[in-house]
Amino acid sequence: MNLPRPRGPISTELIRFLREGEGDLTLPEPDDLSHGEAALSDDDLQVSLYLTYELGYRGFDEVEPDMEWHPAVLGLRASLETRFLDALQDAVPVRSDLDPADVGSKLFELAAADDGGFAGHLGGAGTADQFREFAIHRSAYQLKEADPHSWAIPRLEGGPKAALLEVQFDEYGSGRADRIHAHLFAQAMEALDLDSTYGAYLDLIPGITLATVNVMSMFGLRRRWRGAIVGHLAMFEITSAEPNRRYANGLRRLGLEDATPFFDEHVEADSVHENIAAHDLAGGLAAQQPELAPDILFGAECLLELEGRWAAALMESWERGESSLREEPSRPGLAPAA
Repeated sequence: MNLPRPRGPISTELIRFLREGEGDLTLPEPDDLSHGEAALSDDDLQVSLYLTYELGYRGFDEVEPDMEWHPAVLGLRASLETRFLDALQDAVPVRSDLDPADVGSKLFELAAADDGGFAGHLGGAGTADQFREFAIHRSAYQLKEADPHSWAIPRLEGGPKAALLEVQFDEYGSGRADRIHAHLFAQAMEALDLDSTYGAYLDLIPGITLATVNVMSMFGLRRRWRGAIVGHLAMFEITSAEPNRRYANGLRRLGLEDATPFFDEHVEADSVHENIAAHDLAGGLAAQQPELAPDILFGAECLLELEGRWAAALMESWERGESSLREEPSRPGLAPAA
């Protein structure tokens, strides 16, 4: 995976430092970082945060592996995380009046309030090009699906750990490499004439999309937020089956049946996972560690907040007749621009 193009002063300095591997990394002054809700979609902040996290996943061809733990990189990541977390807590206040015994039912209650308008649009009226853009956006996460949530495995014990592993085992293909969900998504991209290479479209993906991925990495990598990553995964599973059914139906409507196995798999698997994730995983963790109940709901509501902002951004672009990406991909097949 290659380093992307910079999007502002923070990513310019970070990319230079990662590529050269020497010298000093100039950290941004607090006033140079986006404040409030702007931080949730700021291109420079979110791509920089994404780069610091990606060092812990598959890394970059031009970057030495040891840069993952370089103190200057970790210092920058901490600064960016603080601003991102502040913005999330402004948008989604942590609940303090939650009965731990109600966590599972509360998750379903929150999910039921989602109107599903975005999936309804793609399923019922989405064009082939909109589906391709949708896949490009989602590739930032789906090509490493389940990996951010797997950071939680060593931080849990007993029933919640067993529940998490039950969900993750399916995500990783239940022992079959050809059924790994990230592999199925790569096949869907290829069926849509897209480049399924990991990270191929990073330059095209806007900050709000990267925020939906960064929140998982932030929660997963920090033991302090183990409750939040559990809540995020639980909400992810609860809100998955019906949208994926609509996406699959929309692809069939457009004659793109070869792109449907990924979505069909999630209709079936996540219909089972939702109860395991809500009650055995999230509810089990709340019963085991009641002090984490507010964090579990916080993680779930962060997913809903960011997904709602992301869906609104795409719909607004399409309603204007514009691409929802940072720039139009080159053709044919919406290949990444050179």
